[in-house]
Amino acid sequence: MPTAYIETTIPSYYSSRPARDVVQIARQTATRQWWDQGCSGFQLFTSQEVLDEAGRGDSEQAARRLEMLAQIPVLEFNAEVEDLARRLIGAGLVPAGVASDAVHIATASVHGVDFLITWNFKHIANPLIRQRLRQEVACAGFVLPVLCTPEELLNDEDT
Repeated sequence: MPTAYIETTIPSYYSSRPARDVVQIARQTATRQWWDQGCSGFQLFTSQEVLDEAGRGDSEQAARRLEMLAQIPVLEFNAEVEDLARRLIGAGLVPAGVASDAVHIATASVHGVDFLITWNFKHIANPLIRQRLRQEVACAGFVLPVLCTPEELLNDEDT
């Protein structure tokens, strides 16, 4: 069974109030559809970093996000994760101000997860840095998971 790391944007889009922007509406719809239809059959994982992020902000929304994540196993934050996250920041691939994004990438990579599911195109699923991320992660002795959105995982008959 393939594995997937659920990054914070997934429960955020799933549980958020209806958006007004068409792009946000499409992302909410795709996220809900993917989640409700069984997450492509993946075995899901997350991290304490995701739980911490999901618990911030509006208490009602935070409770919804955390409820979604409650049954998902949490991958360990260990020295290898910390070292790889620092390496990604040091290489200029992830800004230090958003170190949590480096932690997401590092956690999924160190633990050998197949996919990292996200809507974060700025610092995670950014096609302009994807190859450099892959190289940096490989130099550290790990494999970068496939970085993708829930929409990319929907089957044609699901849409």
